[in-house]
Amino acid sequence: MEKVFRGKAFVLGEDIDTDQIIPAQYLVYSLEKHGEREKYGEYALSGVPIADSGLPQGNIPLVAEGASESEFSIVVAGKNFGCGSSREHAPAAMQIAGIKAVIAPTYARIFYRNAVDGGFLIPVESIVSLVENIKTGDELELNLLEGHVRHLESNETFPIKPLGQVEEIVEAGGIFAYARKMGKIGASANV
Repeated sequence: MEKVFRGKAFVLGEDIDTDQIIPAQYLVYSLEKHGEREKYGEYALSGVPIADSGLPQGNIPLVAEGASESEFSIVVAGKNFGCGSSREHAPAAMQIAGIKAVIAPTYARIFYRNAVDGGFLIPVESIVSLVENIKTGDELELNLLEGHVRHLESNETFPIKPLGQVEEIVEAGGIFAYARKMGKIGASANV
């Protein structure tokens, strides 16, 4: 896992739920089968109504039509990101779309745990909401070592909360890989 990385921001509003992150009609695809797995990337955040999304410039999809990976790698959102149903497909879809991290002041607990437990992406908690300071397409640098996000054009920095053990779990590839690494479960445990 990269500790410092740069990427384009994709900005959303508050209370983005898992049905907006990956609409239920796309849950028919397998996360295991090549060809079907990519569909999750293609349809990631396709359930966000443009009028309610908080996107400053309006009609900008996360993933361009016909693609399965986004030009954006960091999602910046308002409070309560990932609320709604408890589907682990939501952080998986975002990872498949190329999202490395989501930065929000608060998360729905189940989304946060699914993101960490599956090792899908880094759920970064900002000290304050950043949606007023960052626009879709802005270049950001996320620095987990120093604990901040830097807007590359303005050079303004915003503090983030420390990840703690979450960083080790995501870096290991998820909770079961972490447990194996720490010797809590055997290497052959099929969980």
